[in-house]
Amino acid sequence: MPEGDTVWLAAKRMHSALAGATLQRGELRVPQLAATDLAGRSVSEVVPRGKHLLVRFADGWTLRTHFRMDGSWHIYRPGTRWRGGPAFDVRAVLGTEQWECVGYRLHDVALVRTAHEDQLVGHLGPDVLGPDWDLEEALRRLRSHPDEQIGVALLDQRNLAGIGNLYKVETLFVCGVHPWIRVADVPDLPGLVERARTLMLANREHPEQSTTGSLRRGEDHWVFGRKGRPCRRCGTSILLGDQGPDLQERVTWWCPRCQAADSPVDPAARTGEPGRPQPVATRY
Repeated sequence: MPEGDTVWLAAKRMHSALAGATLQRGELRVPQLAATDLAGRSVSEVVPRGKHLLVRFADGWTLRTHFRMDGSWHIYRPGTRWRGGPAFDVRAVLGTEQWECVGYRLHDVALVRTAHEDQLVGHLGPDVLGPDWDLEEALRRLRSHPDEQIGVALLDQRNLAGIGNLYKVETLFVCGVHPWIRVADVPDLPGLVERARTLMLANREHPEQSTTGSLRRGEDHWVFGRKGRPCRRCGTSILLGDQGPDLQERVTWWCPRCQAADSPVDPAARTGEPGRPQPVATRY
């Protein structure tokens, strides 16, 4: 799933292409907005809000899109062949004389008055990469549910907006925190949140997402996508488990030694067979 830094970079590039220009082409290829023509509208700015991307128009309207698991925006020069996928995957086209922004497999496409954007994104917590970032408010929201698993709480966009599964598991590993412990039991919650923000800030200017400092393929992550491979710190096999209400989208990787729990937990780690549990080590 695209993370907040991916949306941030997409918004930056689209802002450079569209801001201040008038749309020559504006198509929304979703049923509820299929009859809407955005041509003739001037773009004021394109901004990210957590994992949401907002295209604001000078006439007081905002187009909101969400990437979810597979969405993306691509930018082309007019006349250039689009390469983001088959034509039936295109959900939006915003074109000026200089650029064409093509949205593939976008979700939650909506057009609202800019003054009413809160109807769409007002529930979000402080944006990790946004100008509204507020560490104390993020901590207040996290601590308001002390019994929530920290791995679930970090993904709850109502607590803080922008963190996805990659930065969740990588931050928890770097900080030595087990994904299934309670928010209340995290030794240094401010440090954990700030580390997640630091990792995202380090990656927001480029599409590659490295948490190890290396951009070489296979060396860019500590635990993400590394089930069964040796931990880069201690050599213990990385585990994979289901976590959260939407288990198919919320798998969690972790090292049972570097992220040992103070008390036994049972996250039903997968060892190759979906749903097959595996014991989790306590702190050594």
